[in-house]
Amino acid sequence: MSGFFGTVGRQSCVTDLFYGTDYNSHLGTRRAGMATFDAADGQFSRSIHNLENTYFRTKFESDLGKFRGNAGIGVISDTDPQPIVINSHLGKFAIVTVAKISNIKELEKELLEGNMHFGELSSGNTNQTELIALLIIQGRNFTEGIENVFNKIKGSCSMLLLTDDGAIIAARDKWGRTPIVIGRKDGAFAATSESSSFPNLDFEIDRYLGPGEIVRLTADGVEQMRKPNERMQICSFLWVYYGFPTSSYEGRNVEDMRYQSGYEMGQTDDSEVDCACGIPDSGVGMALGYADGKGVPYKRAISKYTPTWPRSFTPSRQELRDLVAKMKLIPNRAMLEGKRVLLCDDSIVRGTQLRDNVKILYDYGAKEVHIRIACPPLVYSCPFVGFSASKSDLELITRRVIQELEGDPDANLDKYATTGSPEYEKMVSIIRDRFGLTSLKFNPIETLVKSIGLPKCQLCTHCFDGSSCF
Repeated sequence: MSGFFGTVGRQSCVTDLFYGTDYNSHLGTRRAGMATFDAADGQFSRSIHNLENTYFRTKFESDLGKFRGNAGIGVISDTDPQPIVINSHLGKFAIVTVAKISNIKELEKELLEGNMHFGELSSGNTNQTELIALLIIQGRNFTEGIENVFNKIKGSCSMLLLTDDGAIIAARDKWGRTPIVIGRKDGAFAATSESSSFPNLDFEIDRYLGPGEIVRLTADGVEQMRKPNERMQICSFLWVYYGFPTSSYEGRNVEDMRYQSGYEMGQTDDSEVDCACGIPDSGVGMALGYADGKGVPYKRAISKYTPTWPRSFTPSRQELRDLVAKMKLIPNRAMLEGKRVLLCDDSIVRGTQLRDNVKILYDYGAKEVHIRIACPPLVYSCPFVGFSASKSDLELITRRVIQELEGDPDANLDKYATTGSPEYEKMVSIIRDRFGLTSLKFNPIETLVKSIGLPKCQLCTHCFDGSSCF
């Protein structure tokens, strides 16, 4: 995943840009970048740093003196180095993206055959943000160019452009799979992936961009350049996993959604447990809701030591994922010994974190270990949003179980994705037994949709049930 922040105002943007971008750090762990435009000398300033061994703030604090101007954009990225700065017939502009382009090879070939070239190779591969910029400059203006991106790519792309007239253009993915939130305060506007960037910078939410909507931000206001599309498919996993608790998408708060999903499960769950616990960070809201719905105490039986550890399925190497899953969470023997403990978590992807957590809970004296998952099993890989480093469907624990049962990881996926079907029950039973759980339950898709509070037709639930719009 990735997240971005951009702001333009009557005063210097540098402080707000620095902290606003930093508030997207939970969305990426690999690279970050910022760019500003100084109208006084007509110059762009840009820095890009690797974040794999440190934080955004520690990398960029020493760079702040080089940035000047009243408009800027920044990004925390798990994909390519960005921002990219382009000089074109549309003028000079910097661009950051939150994107996943599944047909990048096809588009690369098309552009090269059209006498384009790529100058921002990333480990020998095409930088997808540069590719998006090249698609934009094929248009006669920015609106037409961004629409060209929407029409050409398979996957998703939301973007911020910083133009050489000191404005910011914000364009949300045509299906609205990833969000853009517009904020305002006296003398300034901002656009970001996460509304949690706003409160400490004194921005108030002004509006949520619609799918495919394009706007131009200046210090004086927001001008619509393209109306939103009528149909939306925002990623439902935003609320389950990516989102920071204080963020809201489409007016629906992340923590409130997680609480509600747990409450719904707690009210219907007949398991006998002594306490509920959330696996930090994204399982905590669900566990608080479960405890209230079930009528059992909430206990901090397992705690996250420090935010320096990335999410356990983000690293690309299995041995690093194993280390992260083991080291970042510390159990509390006093809360576990002799207890029937129920833990809530956002999802099970590979099972890396689940395996190590369950073992250590038993080692620390838990009598029973029950696991409750906020969403349905992840049966399908996501072709739209880059939420993990998975390179194969077989990295999903569900697909490995299906392969064992069927001899083919792609067999009868609709049946395994249907809550309550014999195939579904068998798959869940195998996962439960594999990790030595007393019980394992996933929220059904109906509860997920109800907790989010949007009509299902406005949500992308592809990774759970294979349904989607293209």
